[in-house]
Amino acid sequence: MRFGAAVLRSYEGRFALEEVLLHTGPADGEILVRIAGCGVCRTDLAVRHSAGRSPLPAVLGHEGAGVVVETGDPHTGLSRGDHVVLSFDSCGHCRNCLAAAPGYCDSFASLNLFGGRTENAARLTDLAGDELAPRWFAQSSFAEYALVPARNAVRVDPTLPVELLGPLGCGFLTGAGAVLNSFAAGPGDTLAVLGAGAVGLAAVMAATASGAKTVAVDRHPARLALAERFGATPLYATTPDLPGRIRRLTDGGACYALDTTASARLINDALLALRPTGHLGLVARLHTTLPLEPGALDRGRRISHICEGDAVPGLLIPRLIGLWQAGRFPFDELIRTYPLADINEAEHDCEAGRVVKPVVVPEGRSG
Repeated sequence: MRFGAAVLRSYEGRFALEEVLLHTGPADGEILVRIAGCGVCRTDLAVRHSAGRSPLPAVLGHEGAGVVVETGDPHTGLSRGDHVVLSFDSCGHCRNCLAAAPGYCDSFASLNLFGGRTENAARLTDLAGDELAPRWFAQSSFAEYALVPARNAVRVDPTLPVELLGPLGCGFLTGAGAVLNSFAAGPGDTLAVLGAGAVGLAAVMAATASGAKTVAVDRHPARLALAERFGATPLYATTPDLPGRIRRLTDGGACYALDTTASARLINDALLALRPTGHLGLVARLHTTLPLEPGALDRGRRISHICEGDAVPGLLIPRLIGLWQAGRFPFDELIRTYPLADINEAEHDCEAGRVVKPVVVPEGRSG
């Protein structure tokens, strides 16, 4: 099967729209999906800084959504014509997968980040026959089609704008899941969100939907304006005595804090802004040693890493769609669409902070 895809051939290079070849149809437990839209996530862009661990050349993209065009067997639970949102891969049989924690799958890194399933090698090539890296996050959905495990696909209502739903499979899932699952925040709780990008703003929206009071911290006025519109009290990251200011706004300290920045200074500020027994969750990968200020972890405060919002995608994605339909999770207001051919512009706008969540659409429906 021959179709268009955005191929990244070098860590410093631009994406190139190329024709690629898929040499096999879906096997048992797999589906072939015609991609309607795919979110551009900073995890895709972080491949450039992976020190060669993420193999290239590759078709990236892991926030895909689209329509099933073929199933590998009659037991996938999906049918031709179903609309689906795609999420991350997991083995399904390790201790954490069996405990409904697929984001902590024993094989998460190898399946999603560093080469995929070895049995999938050589399935995808360029027109010269040279191999492209096995499926990124079991998707490689910066493309017109994606071959994916059926267990990673969540069926959605076909009347919804499926081209906009892909980010619910990762970025929005992560931020909202941290609030709804990891923190289980509810009415009367208080939350500080450090970084008002796609993940942080999804956390703000989820906190507002759950009845929690939120303070959002960022350095970009436009991002803070969005956070305020979604129900948060905005604070600039340069605010003097930021922990003290957050404590005053949260009646003595936040119950929870979510850091999306990986900034050591902001992580320490977040810890110091917590009330006793407060919980700080980190979602961004740290690239240096994290020094903690004296007293930052006193009085029962704790810090943990949160992966994929502690979510079971098949449960959280429908919940988020239901909140969106009720007007309580307006994630679509964060999205700008681009033709797949303009993926380099989408990447540049994302890195420059001009757009919160770019979504590339293979058929050129942009706006």
